[in-house]
Amino acid sequence: MHLEKYCASGNDFLITHHFKPSNRQALAKELCNRHYGFGADGLVILLPHPQHAYTWEFYNADGSLANMCGNASRCVGLYAYLQGLAPKKHSFLSGAGVIALEVLEVAQSGGVVQSNLGSPKWLDTLDIEGQEWVLINSGVPHLVHFVEHLSEIPKAKTPQMQALRQQFNANVNVAYIKDPQTIHLATYERGVEDITLACGTGMGAVFFAALKRGVENTAHCIPPSGEVLSLSLEGTSVLFSGAVKRVGPVIDYCNTLC
Repeated sequence: MHLEKYCASGNDFLITHHFKPSNRQALAKELCNRHYGFGADGLVILLPHPQHAYTWEFYNADGSLANMCGNASRCVGLYAYLQGLAPKKHSFLSGAGVIALEVLEVAQSGGVVQSNLGSPKWLDTLDIEGQEWVLINSGVPHLVHFVEHLSEIPKAKTPQMQALRQQFNANVNVAYIKDPQTIHLATYERGVEDITLACGTGMGAVFFAALKRGVENTAHCIPPSGEVLSLSLEGTSVLFSGAVKRVGPVIDYCNTLC
């Protein structure tokens, strides 16, 4: 199994392609372990598909399956293009449906990729401990809460984030709208069980919720990684673009779990 490591906005993934689907949850836990493995937020296996460029198996670092991951979608888009598996503009099938991608730029160390996250669904508005939270599905479920000051965005996971993640089985986002074109946020992700440097579907959910608070149809989201991501609304779909880094090949790796 030839693995490549890619990173988008601080989210890092081990990516490979295979001909047959399989249960690779144990393999994902082994490879993604930061101390005893190669270390990553997730493992992605690209598989053949009759209607689309490919489909995927997406595993979080703890081995759990996820339907969608925005940053991973941008990473696999560049991987598939560089591996000759797909043209610059293509689509693939995720657990959340068909995802359209376009590789906008290619550089020696990576490129810029745009992913269509589809049409987010506003599921509920909630009063939790006197705070307004909204529950949005942007490929996976996300809770979103807006704060009044940038300093209120947590830099480390909080007991409230952990409790809400368990209660709603959703990712948890705290965001601050700096101006109509700029949003700062932090996302506590399922499967990683911590605040990550960035979360693509989290940015999609926060941007979608922020549209009701006066944010413009094209805006920038800034996650803890500090990288600036561009999000825009096209019809009912959220487009998400930013830089992708090809870290490099990991190893030809195989054991009985492959």
